[in-house]
Amino acid sequence: MEAIVKATGLKKYYGEGETLVKALDGVDLEIERGKFTAIIGTSGSGKSTLLNMLGGLDVPGEGSVRIGGQELARLNAEQATIFRRKQIGFIFQNYNLIPVLTVWENIIFPISLDGRKPDQKFIMEVVKLLGLENKLDRLPNQLSGGQQQRVAIARALATKPAIILADEPTGNLDSETSGDVISLLRMTSEQFHQTIVMITHNPDIAACADRIIRIEDGRIVE
Repeated sequence: MEAIVKATGLKKYYGEGETLVKALDGVDLEIERGKFTAIIGTSGSGKSTLLNMLGGLDVPGEGSVRIGGQELARLNAEQATIFRRKQIGFIFQNYNLIPVLTVWENIIFPISLDGRKPDQKFIMEVVKLLGLENKLDRLPNQLSGGQQQRVAIARALATKPAIILADEPTGNLDSETSGDVISLLRMTSEQFHQTIVMITHNPDIAACADRIIRIEDGRIVE
């Protein structure tokens, strides 16, 4: 299978001497197109730093990240912002929905920033799969946490990105809703051949992925 993401020799150090922290300490990683990959590790293991590098939200001290053949380090700030908006979908623990926009407006917001027309047929397919078709005119504060996370998933999928990065997407949800959200992520990965990389500290949640990568002390251990 073709690798959509390739990270080589990623290092990120903070501080020096006795206070030196090796957040990432020489990480090599390839992510296959269309697969659901979980990166698991305890708090402070480096998994969030790694996800931020893959998403171009943080810059490595050493090493490189390529997504779909594009080396992120070669983009200037404006190019990087546009690349992220078009090629990377983010799903955050705290949903990051815009409170004054309806569900539908939140879903198409990244597309409208680029002045593009949303693919309504595709987005409605996503909306139905996520069970949001009766919620499109609601505001985020009229939804439960699980419903808000579904909107965040729909928003991430709507741009048809090369990769979706999910940062502890069930962190604020109860166990039953967490199970539903992970099942939906898996379903969307299969149905739309969407590449998803999710970080979690929960082995039960990671077990739902096609592949599990474990990180400890800034290094991949398995």
